[in-house]
Amino acid sequence: MKKKYLNLLSMACVGIVLASCSSSDDNTEPQPKDSPYINKVYEFKPAYGQFVNELPAYHDGDTEQAMLAKVNKALVGPNTEMISLGGFGGYVVFGFDHMIENKEGLRDFKVLGNAFYSATKASISKGASSEPGIIMVSYDENKNGKPDDKWYEIAGSEYNNKESIRNYEITYYRPEVEDKEVREEYIRWTDSEGNEGWIPKNTYHRQSYFPNWIAKDQKSITFKGTLLPANAEKKGTDENENWVSYPYEYGYADNMPNSSDESAIDINWAVDENGKSVNLPGIHFVKVYTAVHQQAGWLGEISTEVLGAYDLHLKGEVVKTR
Repeated sequence: MKKKYLNLLSMACVGIVLASCSSSDDNTEPQPKDSPYINKVYEFKPAYGQFVNELPAYHDGDTEQAMLAKVNKALVGPNTEMISLGGFGGYVVFGFDHMIENKEGLRDFKVLGNAFYSATKASISKGASSEPGIIMVSYDENKNGKPDDKWYEIAGSEYNNKESIRNYEITYYRPEVEDKEVREEYIRWTDSEGNEGWIPKNTYHRQSYFPNWIAKDQKSITFKGTLLPANAEKKGTDENENWVSYPYEYGYADNMPNSSDESAIDINWAVDENGKSVNLPGIHFVKVYTAVHQQAGWLGEISTEVLGAYDLHLKGEVVKTR
């Protein structure tokens, strides 16, 4: 009798355990879905610029890691704030918590900026503010979750433009005097094409244009990439000058308004260092750098701004490719 009772008790306990497991399975909360937005910023290295040390704001004592933390706060997730990459070459590297799929016939992601149409023109080709940045992409081939695999350039509309310069290199020199005075000869630069010149400090931005968190004994910073042709043009007279920075057709950051389909990027546009198309299943990481080296009068330098990025597919946005 005792044995029978123990057997029944054992079976009851098993039933309770199974019921408990079943109940737990039924009530398991769904795992969070992949976020369409930037998950992490890995590098932030702006060039000189009138918004450098302002977007994001530098405070005395901030290190490179402190500035990177500020950029993460600005760009990660759906609620973002703008950062500036400064003049040619300044860049940011960020990634996602999943692979953005390369879908045939569709564009796959957007990098957000602050390009806009002229308030008085219906067409961006007739008036705009555009500061194109080249977009690089990387697939996490070694599966280590770090942006240390090969990078590929998104071949935008100017990739085969004869005026675009591959492997362009420019060096900016730290100012010998740093104050709030307006001056024409403020930051000296030299480049790989044998050119040299000066970056002015304008009346609207009086802070340092050279990244303040760089060690004081570092006298210069150098950047390398593809240089796109200058896109800003002066209108009007010297007394009443108006600058218009025209967009390129497609394939760049901060080039077209965020609402435009032409701000969306197709991963299939990626090419290797020899200009050969690559067949990536998707991407995990993105690098954006300012691709124009030009001063636009009182408006200052052409400098790419970044306001975030997202996976078009996870956002449910369908944009056909070219």
